Amino acid sequence: MSEIAKRRPKYLNLFEIKLPLPGWVSILHRVSGAGLFLMLPALIWLLSLSLGSPDSFETFKSVVGHPLVKLILLGLMWSYLHHFCMGIRILLLDMHIGIEKEQAWASAVAVLVVSLALTVLLGVKLW
Repeated sequence: MSEIAKRRPKYLNLFEIKLPLPGWVSILHRVSGAGLFLMLPALIWLLSLSLGSPDSFETFKSVVGHPLVKLILLGLMWSYLHHFCMGIRILLLDMHIGIEKEQAWASAVAVLVVSLALTVLLGVKLW
């Protein structure tokens, strides 16, 4: 067995590996997609409350008015915006745009900045 194969980690610990920023943004893309998928039933329920009768809309307003629900919705808003921005980045990478190391790092920073800035702007409207 070669010396390199002996030194390989037996498990993948993301906190010990020096993962570059585009790697972290990619992991956040997967986490945001999973979060959106898992919260889809709750979002559909909220949509049905908002579109139902006037009584169900009042229930919707009282549910969404709770601070914990607002915090969850803020997290879902960030998840959607990050997933959307990262999806655009991945589409550009698939078209071989921005595949150089510096460009990939800059686009990863842009995804983080744009998604967080849009979350703050829309979060102010939510609160």
